[in-house]
Amino acid sequence: MEVIAFVGPSGTGKSHRALVVAHENHAECIIDDGILIHNNRIVAGFSAKKEESRLKAVRRAIFQDPKQVQSVREQLDLIKPERILILGTSENMVGKISKALGIGAPSRYIHIEDIASPKEIEKAQVSRLKEGKHIIPVPTMELKPHFQGYLIDPIKSIWRRTRFSKSGAAEFEKSVVRPVFSYYGSLTFSDQVIEEIIKNSLKKIKDISACDDISIKKSQKGNNALTLNMGVVLYKGRPVKEIMNQMHKYICNDIEYITGMSVERLAIVVDKLVSPSRH
Repeated sequence: MEVIAFVGPSGTGKSHRALVVAHENHAECIIDDGILIHNNRIVAGFSAKKEESRLKAVRRAIFQDPKQVQSVREQLDLIKPERILILGTSENMVGKISKALGIGAPSRYIHIEDIASPKEIEKAQVSRLKEGKHIIPVPTMELKPHFQGYLIDPIKSIWRRTRFSKSGAAEFEKSVVRPVFSYYGSLTFSDQVIEEIIKNSLKKIKDISACDDISIKKSQKGNNALTLNMGVVLYKGRPVKEIMNQMHKYICNDIEYITGMSVERLAIVVDKLVSPSRH
């Protein structure tokens, strides 16, 4: 397994560019802030962002927890990647991570200055210092099982930690996430696309006869979320509550996975019940 180090000071935009750097260097896995990412999914590890103190966060980031090391090693043994990209604030930090995981020293070092201009780095630092923004290089929905109880909207903070400035005033550092496509530019989905995603999701449920009157609106709360309304026709004698739960699960999962947008509200009205023989 070849280890590639991606190095740069905190807040210079490493996580923001991690997916692109990994793709360009044919690295199947990424290690960032204590987690292992494979195929845009968090597959192992424990995020340093959940720790209550800076010391614990640092220990988590450099894999000082045996359980954390074991979980990552087990997944690496299953995946068997040819290359892995490790993010760190210094060459020494990446060396400590690779040593802790027992995967060998980095064979190549990519520095943030090699791929980002001084203006881009400065912009990233302003975003971190003034706005407290930190990017996690995985799609929105992949954060759910790892950040239970936190906001998962791509432009809202999911984690805050109180710190104190030189003046003694309390400040907050917050973490934000972005769907994969946002690293490559702006992407807009039409209502028709969302409607087709919904209809395709409902094909997985055999107890639905038809779906109509689909209404799609963007949330008015300023976040990257949708409010959905629709009517459905169900077959008689089917468990309505179970069907509603399946609809909610499939629609929300598919929209979030494909578009990166979350579903804020999903309202379903049963318009009619029909006999299966009429299908």
